[in-house]
Amino acid sequence: MSKGNFEGVLVPVPTPFTASFKPDAKRFIEICKWTLEQGASGLAVLGTTSEANSMSLSQRCELLDQLIEAGVPAIKLMPGAGACSLDETITMTRKATQAGCGGVLLLPPFYYKIATDDGVFKFISEVVQQVGSSDLQVYLYHIPPMAVIPYSIDLVGRLIKAYPDTIVGIKDSSGDWSNTEALLREYPDFDVFPGSELFLLQGLRAGSSGCITATGSVNPAGICAVFDNWQTGEADALQSGITEIRKTIQAYPMIAAVKTIIAHFNEDPDWKTVAPPLLPLADNVAKSLLSDLTAINFEMAKLTND
Repeated sequence: MSKGNFEGVLVPVPTPFTASFKPDAKRFIEICKWTLEQGASGLAVLGTTSEANSMSLSQRCELLDQLIEAGVPAIKLMPGAGACSLDETITMTRKATQAGCGGVLLLPPFYYKIATDDGVFKFISEVVQQVGSSDLQVYLYHIPPMAVIPYSIDLVGRLIKAYPDTIVGIKDSSGDWSNTEALLREYPDFDVFPGSELFLLQGLRAGSSGCITATGSVNPAGICAVFDNWQTGEADALQSGITEIRKTIQAYPMIAAVKTIIAHFNEDPDWKTVAPPLLPLADNVAKSLLSDLTAINFEMAKLTND
């Protein structure tokens, strides 16, 4: 049983942007609802795949409001709330908690690369104490390939000990199974979510709570099928299928690739837009990605149209 509010497959839904790089709330709501309809347990919105760090705090807050007002259950949302600024992190965390979100996903403060475990502990402690809510559920976001600043195994343990009812889980996007395995071994009552479906079945067999994966935006039903059937004789074959898809997509820049796939299968070229400094896939690269997906017989179900 999970310690927090989530288990299963959570999807970090990408944010569609207008031509002037403003969040497109209508398209965002559409893909969020579709992803839940496809079987996802929750939505890890406003994180890396959502390009949240390319948005202002006010844009993120407004998008969260619009999503909930459109009928997406707040309890199914794990919005990213981490920022380099302590004040922004507290503001976003408080807003998500007061809105009834199931939890927040907290990056470490990633600008100061000299930050120590003590410094990161102080930062997270201030967030927990200043938000000051018994409803707050924090999922740490360990993604050293992007943030550089890690949540070390020891630091995770310190945070759990200090705030056992608040620090309830972690998304491990290190891509290093040995790190995920160590978290599962050291903290068996902690919710550990690998950041890729490559480790979904392996993680479940070792005690993980599911996974939080960017490619859930284009293959939610396939990934959910592994979670739903992981204790059956179908599990290994189902895992093999989602592994092939994931490896094909991650050979390309992930955010632009996911948006290219959505644009292609929905005949909606506006979905290709990413916010600078990111760039969309060049035409020849996008063609190569789609060719690779065709070769493995991948198809994406169309988004539901209102």
